[in-house]
This record gives sequence, structure tokens and C-alpha cells, in this order.
Amino acid sequence: MRNCCLATAMLLAVCLLAAAARAFEPPAPDHGPITLWPKGAPGEKEGEVGKERYQPQKEGQKQVARLGNVSEPTIQVFAPPKDKATGAAVVVCPGGGYHILAMDLEGTEICEWLNSMGATGVLLKYRVPRRKNRPAHEAPLQDAQRAIRLTRRHAKDWGIDPGRLGILGFSAGGHLAAAASTNYEATTYEPIDEADRLSARPDFTMLIYPGYLVTDEKAAHPEIAESLPITENTPPTILISTEDDRLTPSSLFYFHALRRAKVPAELHVYPTGGHGYGLRPSAHAVCTWPKRCEDWMRTRGLLTR
Repeated sequence: MRNCCLATAMLLAVCLLAAAARAFEPPAPDHGPITLWPKGAPGEKEGEVGKERYQPQKEGQKQVARLGNVSEPTIQVFAPPKDKATGAAVVVCPGGGYHILAMDLEGTEICEWLNSMGATGVLLKYRVPRRKNRPAHEAPLQDAQRAIRLTRRHAKDWGIDPGRLGILGFSAGGHLAAAASTNYEATTYEPIDEADRLSARPDFTMLIYPGYLVTDEKAAHPEIAESLPITENTPPTILISTEDDRLTPSSLFYFHALRRAKVPAELHVYPTGGHGYGLRPSAHAVCTWPKRCEDWMRTRGLLTR
């Protein structure tokens, strides 16, 4: 009897481990993963970070696929059904404090939502954690620019309109999306092929509970971060935040900076919901943010076939 109980317990443990593994399995992309840098990412030092892996789930943590130690950045392309496809596409930048990437919560789940609207999701796996002696966003910005250019290079093959290619980011990924939207003319790496002759400017930007957009979230009147040089040519932008998120000042002051530069911008601040909610349902009104973004995209003609 004891051996039987032990065998049952072991079988249950195996089943639980298998279920946990399945929870981290992403849906299959239509294209990719595609390596951004065939000969290695610029500025990378061999052995600077450990082996890429998903972090184990800690007790009490939200179920999230946390990917760390990324040194070989890629994109994966998730296309909508052909009868729904509009030609619009969005590069998706998961968050994670420039330490890890929330690959499902702010990645594959977002691409599925974009597909439901007829837009292609281009999931960017950018380099984390922060590299020593380099600004936190420096290597990720190289990856984001390269991802935008590669997507434009393959637009015809992937059924994408290269003039309706946006970027969307969450938390630190929101800062990365903003950096890509304000530094698109900056030379961050040496060109390696024809794709790098194309524009790195996103056509529109969606920032969901973004962080690091200002110098100090606790300041009475924080300044916009120097890494984000807003001009009148910064892409049209929508921002989503909540009052009980400590990073809310990032959205508020960035919105006002966009307005001062005469950039079309829209801001939604919900009373509660905190941070890191992604698309997952809750009792908070902020879970309606996807509809606000869809409405914004439709009114701008981005989802017209």
C-alpha cells in the first residue's frame, strides 16, 4: 500500500510539472523565431550573461513565463487569419524591468489579441538583463530598431503594410517602445544588410503602464528622461495607466510632453488596477484598456483593410 501511495504521489508530481511546462509553451508563430543578428548582437561579450532560461515560478507569484539571460534576440511573427488580416502590424515589447521578459503575459497573449483585430503581432525577444557599463535600454534599442527594419524588409512576404507598422510596450518594454519612437534617426549600430537601409520609425505607438519615461516618478514636476527626445515627428501615441501604479507619473508627463510637441496623443488613467495586468481579466475597469486601444487604432484608420 505504501509503495502504491508513493507511486501515486510521484505520478501526481510528474503531472503537475508537465502542466507547469505546458503553461510556458507559447503558441506556434507563423514565421520565426528569426535571429536579429546573424553574426552576433552588437556590443555583446561572450559569457557576460548566463544561459537563457525561464525562471522557476515562486510561491505566490502570478503565473507568468519569465525569460532571463537573453543574448540572442529574435522576433516571432504571429499573423491573423487571412480573411481578417488588415495589413497592420505591431512590434510587441514585453516588460520585466530590463531584467527579464514576461513572454506570455506581455508577449504571446498580446499577439493573439492583435490577431483578433486583424493585426499581425511581431514579438520581440530583446536582450536582458541590463548589460554592465551600458545604459539599460541601449542593447534593447538596437534590437527594437533592427526588428522594425527587418519587419519592413519582409512586409510583402508577411502580408504587412510597411506604412502601418507600430510598436507596443509594457512597463520597461513601454520605455523601450518610447525610445524606439523618439530615437529612430539615431545610429545605434553599424548596418549589416539591406534591411538597415529602411526606416526604424514606428508609425504609431502604444504604451501600457510604461516606466522610466521621466527622471524621477516621485518628483513634483519630473522631467522627461534624456533618452526620449520627443519632437513633432514622434509617432501618434496612446498611453494606458492607473492611479495606484507608482509609475503613473511617467504616463502623465510624457502625455503632456507629446501635446506640447503637437504630437497626436491619447491618455487613459484608470482609478485602480496597479501594474502588470496585461490582458488578464480582473474586477478593475482597467481591464477594458484593449478596447480603448482598438478604438484608437480604428479611428486612426490603422485597421482598415
